[in-house]
Parts: sequence; structure tokens; C-alpha cells
Amino acid sequence: MIEVKRVFIFGSTGSIGEKSLEVIDINKERFEVFGLSSNSQIERLAKQAINFNVKVVVVPNKQAKERFYKAIPVCYNLPEVLIGDDSLLNIASSGLYDVAIIATSGVAVLATALEAAKSGKRILLANKELLVIAGQLFMDIVSLNKTEIIPIDSENNSIFQCLHRNIYMDKIKNELPNNYINKIILTDSGGPFRSMSVDQLEDVTPLHICKYHNWQIGQRISVDAATMINKGFEIIETFWLFSVPIESIDVLIQPQSIVHSMIEYSDGSVIANLSKPSIEIPISYALGFPEILDNNVGFLDLSKVCSLDFLKPDLEKFQCLNLAFEALNSGPGYCVVLNAANEVAVEGFLSGRLKYTWIPRVIEASFEWYSSKLSKNLLSLDEIIDLDIEARYFAANLGIELA
Repeated sequence: MIEVKRVFIFGSTGSIGEKSLEVIDINKERFEVFGLSSNSQIERLAKQAINFNVKVVVVPNKQAKERFYKAIPVCYNLPEVLIGDDSLLNIASSGLYDVAIIATSGVAVLATALEAAKSGKRILLANKELLVIAGQLFMDIVSLNKTEIIPIDSENNSIFQCLHRNIYMDKIKNELPNNYINKIILTDSGGPFRSMSVDQLEDVTPLHICKYHNWQIGQRISVDAATMINKGFEIIETFWLFSVPIESIDVLIQPQSIVHSMIEYSDGSVIANLSKPSIEIPISYALGFPEILDNNVGFLDLSKVCSLDFLKPDLEKFQCLNLAFEALNSGPGYCVVLNAANEVAVEGFLSGRLKYTWIPRVIEASFEWYSSKLSKNLLSLDEIIDLDIEARYFAANLGIELA
């Protein structure tokens, strides 16, 4: 008899949340959606709650609760509707469900994710900020509570797959015995500007990135993909998730987006994860692990793949990637500053106040500012949040108006 697992999705109305629900719907005999949360798109949240007959939803405030009620048919059996951050924390620590999907981005979800980790659940993690700015704190809690973390971003999920198909894998620590791995190789498409010269980047505007992505993955994330700082964040994630030395993490540009990451073993062999580019595969793998679940992606026809190209990233062109390595080498505080300064700089670029090429310069200036401060150990979430706020304030007040 199949054991039905109960799932709560934090951030169900975003793209990751929506895809998670699609995968669950295909495998409905294995999963029950216990609850959902969202800070926006309340009418969509109501539709999801109806479709999956959830027991509880969490919304940000009373106004959102009223909107939720108005969107539910009168005859429908209403779920329990909870409000605010305290409710999210209570849900995160609840023993009423088995799997937490952290599908929201941003710093605001940190406390919720940490609380979920304390409960020893399986956590499917799509939030980059969590490990970038609170990696040590989070992984210490994970280790103490024997929590199962499975990343669902494409690259780190691919590494997880390559590692866990090995019979010598330590399933608790996500690592192989010493000297098994020579290198973990993250791949990236290279974004819209991989063929541009450094000089041409001076003229990049938000419109250029919009034309490439059509904002399908969100404006800020689209810019992060273009600067490749998203890959820098994944480097930091990889360091914390898989306990490998920094020098054993590498990045290659793979324009076809078919090879999602690779592991180079100490004997010279390489194991790679290939598939059509779709977030459904990482989600279905993480939900079903160690079993393989169905999804709607379909199979990769290698006979139609004309070529697989691999290029080293130009670190003069993609300075943010280099800054991520620098932050990881310099310590946790620099990773907090990296994330905060980048968000401020990207917002400045999108609003037309900052040139694209000044995004890494804002980060560099923020590193210099932080290097003159008395470094903290960042042993608590409060200390991390305080530094995040300070770094944002500094980056926002550099007085750079270059557009």
C-alpha cells in the first residue's frame, strides 16, 4: 500500500509553487496538499485551495483573508485561514504534514525555513537567499535535527541526483567518502549577453533583458541570470549543501541548457545530469526520492541534439560570478552583503537610476564598507537580519546616479 505524504507549500502562487502542484496532481495517489501560503495573488490561492481541497491556508493580513473568502464559492467547505508571520512559524513547526516546499524567494522566509528545519521534515528548497546568507546557521539546525534537505533548483538538484545514485553515498551528510570527488561543475546558459563584449555591456538596458526573458521568471531574477550572480548564489548553496571545498566548485557555460550539472570523480570520470530544461523534473525527483515519479516533461531525444558546448565564463564580463567566489572565501558576512547589495543595485538598474555595468561596482563598494567594520560571527538570525538591513542602507545611499 502506498503511503500518502502530506505537503505544505510556502509560496504556492509563484512559478515553483504552481509547478509543484502540477506534479502533485499527476501523482495524487501519493500526496495530499495539506496547506498553502501566499503573500499575493490571493484569488489564485483560493482557486488552488479549492482544486486540492486543502485544510489550511496562510495569508499576510486581514484584507487578504477577506479577499480569500470572497473568492471561495458559498457551497465550498472552507479551509482554516490563518494570518501573518506567526502563523507561518506555527505551520512550519507543525507535525501535521510530512514535506515542506519552500517556494518563496527573499529574506522574509528565513525564519519560517529555519523553523521547518527544526521539525525534522523533508524540505524541498527553492529559496537561494536562505543558504547564501544563513548557510552555517541553517545547516547546523539541519544536522542537529536530522532534517532531509533536497534542493529543487535545477543545478543543485542535478548534483543531488548524481551523488545519491552512488551506493557509497552518506545519505545523511549528502557526501561521499574522502577523495571520491575532484570537482563539482555547475552549468549555466550564459544568459542574453554571453556573446557581447565588455564594452557593449555599457549600453545594456532593462529592455534588452526583457526581450530575452519576456520577464517570465521575474525582473530581478532575469537580471541575476544575465549578470550570472544567480550562479554565484548556487556556488554558495553547493558549498553548504554538499560539504565540498570552495576550490572544488567550478562553473561552465552550457548554452543548450541540457547538461544541468556534473560531478568529476577522482578517477577522471564525469557523471552528468541531462534532461529537457524544466523545473518539473527536480520537483518530481525531490518529492518522490528515492522513487521516481511521473511528470509531464517528456524525454530528451539525444539524436536531435546537434551539439553540447562547454565554455569557461569570462570573469571580466561576469564580474558578479567572481564576487560570489570572493564572498564565500571571505566569510559569511560577505555573503550577506553580496545578496543585499545585489538586490539594491538590481533595483537601481531596473528603475533606470544605475547602469548595468555598475551592479558589480555597488557590490564591490559594499564589500569594502563591510571590511572596515568589526566582523560578527552571525550566530543568530537577528544578527544576520541586522547586517542585511545595514548593507542595504549602505548600498542604497552610495549616491550613484548614472543612467
